Amino acid sequence: QVQLVESGGGLAQAGDSLRLSCAASGHTFSSYAMGWFRQAPEKEREFVAAISWSGGYSTYYADSVKGRFTISRDNAKNMVYLQMNSLKPEDTAVYYCAAETSGLGSKRSYEYAYWGQGTQVTVSS
Repeated sequence: QVQLVESGGGLAQAGDSLRLSCAASGHTFSSYAMGWFRQAPEKEREFVAAISWSGGYSTYYADSVKGRFTISRDNAKNMVYLQMNSLKPEDTAVYYCAAETSGLGSKRSYEYAYWGQGTQVTVSS
């Protein structure tokens, strides 16, 4: 069992940076892949980024954030981060941290067993 708590969201202007954090509880955290998803009003939840447990921490990004967002993890602290640079108004959404038990990482939300409650990010133009 893993519990996830996101933080770091807030208001930003276009071009600004924010760093989201996800604190995980549970001794198996280091063996899980971790992902970030987001959901804008009246839109479906979409994949943002993922980082595997194995294979040298492979990372995966949605095309819309590639080159602007960076996912990282610190297993010693049970933390996952999403550094968001060059924010755009279309990045406005609730951002969710999720844990995937295979450890490989995935862009598919249904493969993630554990979810946080989300943190709001609002980017103004």
